[in-house]
Amino acid sequence: MNAKIKKHLSKDPILQPLIDHVVLKERTAQKNVYEALIRSIIFQQLSGKAAGSIHLRFLALFENNFPHPNRIQSLSLEALRSAGLSRQKSGYVKNVADFFLEHNLLDKDWSTETDESIIKQLTQIKGVGQWTVEMILMFTLKRMDVLPLDDLVVKNSMINMYKVKEKGRALKKKLLQIAEPWRPYRTIASLYLWQWQDTVL
Repeated sequence: MNAKIKKHLSKDPILQPLIDHVVLKERTAQKNVYEALIRSIIFQQLSGKAAGSIHLRFLALFENNFPHPNRIQSLSLEALRSAGLSRQKSGYVKNVADFFLEHNLLDKDWSTETDESIIKQLTQIKGVGQWTVEMILMFTLKRMDVLPLDDLVVKNSMINMYKVKEKGRALKKKLLQIAEPWRPYRTIASLYLWQWQDTVL
């Protein structure tokens, strides 16, 4: 972990003991936004092992294991379901392929886009929610200042660590307030929060 980032986040007296005791785990990510979206849809609401097997069978349907959107468009829902995808997920995968073809996004340079712009664009795809795009921002695009408050682990870790009592809209406002000093490294703070429940301080 970059010493500058650790020093910045350690200014938070509640986060600081966690930073001192935790070594962040390496997380693998898809190499591009398109493949990350496909993988994330396949993995939704499944255990890692089951989703991984389905993902491999899905990739085996394509030349060089690359699910080009043209090829996805040409496949029937039944062909996608033969790899283990549900009918709903098969439809969502086709939605991603259609969207990337329609908007010519396959080779897009996302580095010129803001986080907010990317979220706005990709959540237009049926089956892709804000949490999914935030994960792609964090792990595929390596954006450093993403705070995924729709993630239950991040949200509950903050509530427990900071003894937050607010509910509803007031809760979100309070969590944003707590996280404001973490800028511009809220992604890294979130990584620590993911590991908080497994850490004994």
